Amino acid sequence: MLGHPAVGGSWEGFVIENLLADLPSWASPHFYRTSAGAEIDLLIEAGNKKIIASEIKRSMSPSLSKGFLIGCEDVGATRRYFVYSGVKRFQISKEVTALPLTIMIGELKQML
Repeated sequence: MLGHPAVGGSWEGFVIENLLADLPSWASPHFYRTSAGAEIDLLIEAGNKKIIASEIKRSMSPSLSKGFLIGCEDVGATRRYFVYSGVKRFQISKEVTALPLTIMIGELKQML
């Protein structure tokens, strides 16, 4: 079942649902995509000029897409995350932190 083509989209929907469930009413969630291919799976505008960008993939070895990085620059993301199906938190790059859903939920609660 994990090899089914729909599992990635299902995982992304599950993560977004869980993250949105804990957002305060004043935080504003969005999906961002340009015609040039820049894309952010979940963009949260959180007041005080906090713009949180999240890439969501069901992968054990997260890697950043050029579209996500360009999207983050486009919107001026102040925090950048890669939510994946693993269990450890680590830096993918200087600006992007990879983390599992449970840690991301806690991270959002602390920020907002």
